[in-house]
Amino acid sequence: MKNFVVVGASLAGLRAVEAARKDGFDGRITLIGGEEHLPYDRPPLSKQFLYEDDELDTTFRSRSYLRDDLGVDLRLGTWARGLDIREKRVELDTGEIGYDALVVATGSRARTLSDNDHLDGVHTLRTVDDARAVRAALASAVHVVVVGAGFIGAEIASAARRRGLDVTIVEAAPVPLVRALGDEMGEACSALHVRNGVRLICGAHVQEIEGTRRVEAVRLGDGTRLPADLVVVGIGADPATAWLESSGIAVERGLTCDATLATSAEGVYGAGDIVSWHNRTFGQSMRLENWTSAAEQGRMAARNALGLGEPTAYATVPYYWTHWYGMSLQFVGLPTAEETQVVSGSVDSDKWVTLYRLNDRLVGALAVNSPSVIMKCRMMINNGVSWQEGLDFMAERRRASSGV
Repeated sequence: MKNFVVVGASLAGLRAVEAARKDGFDGRITLIGGEEHLPYDRPPLSKQFLYEDDELDTTFRSRSYLRDDLGVDLRLGTWARGLDIREKRVELDTGEIGYDALVVATGSRARTLSDNDHLDGVHTLRTVDDARAVRAALASAVHVVVVGAGFIGAEIASAARRRGLDVTIVEAAPVPLVRALGDEMGEACSALHVRNGVRLICGAHVQEIEGTRRVEAVRLGDGTRLPADLVVVGIGADPATAWLESSGIAVERGLTCDATLATSAEGVYGAGDIVSWHNRTFGQSMRLENWTSAAEQGRMAARNALGLGEPTAYATVPYYWTHWYGMSLQFVGLPTAEETQVVSGSVDSDKWVTLYRLNDRLVGALAVNSPSVIMKCRMMINNGVSWQEGLDFMAERRRASSGV
């Protein structure tokens, strides 16, 4: 192993090159990124980046650290256009590069809505450049329409309300966040929007974004017309696999990987949002779009790709967190459940904990403004505890807190 190439200057890509050096790889490392920016942190972009007075610097590492301390050949502003798995070469818009081991960490691309997404005032939020554009637009906007009531949409609505703007969220599903939190908790969390002065329209689809050069309104399928001088589309993201389509590598709902993050091609591993892999913790294939998994997968993919120790399977309990309207929401595990039970607090308050049951197993937990409990729940889910053990744990916490 002499040439280690990482495509995607993301969190996963950064952790891959750091792990390679930390674990003793002394060959050539090349980190390729389509954006001009150094690897940066994405979660703040839809949160405090949008409303704090001074723009946050979300860069992870300096150029000198990557170049001089880690000895990385850093190629930013360079897009991967194809992959030759037989010759072990990555085709770039500036030429090509060979590899002995390759980690693909090209992440996801924000979904767009319609042909009118090009209008001034219509944005998605995925990159730091997107965040800067939305931040600038919020400074002069009056009527904001957010399409999509997922985590990103909720965070954008929250930032807009902090500025005192008129905000409407349009959500296609009857209940927001069903795939992330399930029906009952999706409904409970959606009430936070209404309590904070946001108009929430569910079960609606966008028929048209009106305007000539600049957005003027959003027209819904039932004819409702929502005036808007800023529209932010937050309807999810798709894995960035288009550049791999002619390579022959297996791609299905993401870059297909086994439990060790190995792809169908020799020497090629995946990490981050792009990866669909077998998660042994739950015995099913998953594609996760969260910070923790991206960081963990980047490190493990590098070690496995370079043969730095025995091949290790990546298994995890998913962990998501978000902030809206000054509220902290954390979720671990799976939202697919036969039963949910609020075991602390109340959904009508600003603080509660909900557990999720599948068969006789604790499989998920939602903590609203209850950060001290969530990592313990994650550990229990990872250990495969029973539903009753989860209930007993929360009951003991309630007794301890009440002094009984």
